[in-house]
Amino acid sequence: MLTPTERLVDTNGVTLKVTEAGERGNPVVVLAHGFPELAYSWRHQIPALAAAGYHVLAPDQRGYGGSSRPPDIEAYTIVELTADIAGLLDDVGADKAVLVGHDWGSPVVTNFPLFFPERVRAVAALSVAPIPRAPAPPTQIWRRIFGDNYFYILHFQEPGVADAELGADVRESLRRSLGMQGIGEPLDTLADRPLPPLPDWISADEFEHYVRAFTETGFTGPLNWYRNFDRNWELTESTPAPTITVPTLFLAGTADPVLGFTPRDRVRDVVTGDYREILIEGAGHWLQQERRDEVNAALLEFLGGLK
Repeated sequence: MLTPTERLVDTNGVTLKVTEAGERGNPVVVLAHGFPELAYSWRHQIPALAAAGYHVLAPDQRGYGGSSRPPDIEAYTIVELTADIAGLLDDVGADKAVLVGHDWGSPVVTNFPLFFPERVRAVAALSVAPIPRAPAPPTQIWRRIFGDNYFYILHFQEPGVADAELGADVRESLRRSLGMQGIGEPLDTLADRPLPPLPDWISADEFEHYVRAFTETGFTGPLNWYRNFDRNWELTESTPAPTITVPTLFLAGTADPVLGFTPRDRVRDVVTGDYREILIEGAGHWLQQERRDEVNAALLEFLGGLK
């Protein structure tokens, strides 16, 4: 089954729309997308991994696309997000899997080995490195550093505000997201700035796939992930495993502005297994779409080296 198919999977009290390819019984690879993305963001990796002999599962994570959108903010904690992935493994009868995450998907896959250490073979984090638990609630730290009206994650904290702003013009919001406008710059200046052009790595039809999805669902579910940073900090004070002991890959672009506030100097505080870092020169944040061939090659090499 090399051609990707879609189906609904009940897991952990929600229903996830899952794009699937490859034969059951093959080693499982789960692809976890970020914000504001979908399983569709892995469209270049799914067939390549399936052709290489892997059983690939790429969900629209809870709050996104064709998956459930629970109304409560507390439904989007890291405990729930990692348990969703464990349920996908149960659904296909897999004891273990390799987890690959991009952007917000990276914290999901790097926390998964802390909550389910016996169910993971390896981890690959794209664009956001494995980060140890902060010394204080994250929003307190960011307010000290950035101030309330500067950092986009702080702007996302108030329920309903960013939801309405992003939903007012979905096409414009997604264009600014792809152009990384608002990352590391004052949000109140965005209205005066011209819309960036579509990047050359995404076609107009591909972009419209995202526009249709977020027009239908809105942004509240995805934004609720951000509203659990402090709650996640509390929930991860003690986890079944203290560190990631499985092989771990970090893959990022040197031109990704997210690297500026997700430092990598403490990776070894949380990753005690084999660790490798690959930086792709000149690449930006939307790595698996922007540099599909290089990402595919890096993932296949990483997977091929697992015992």
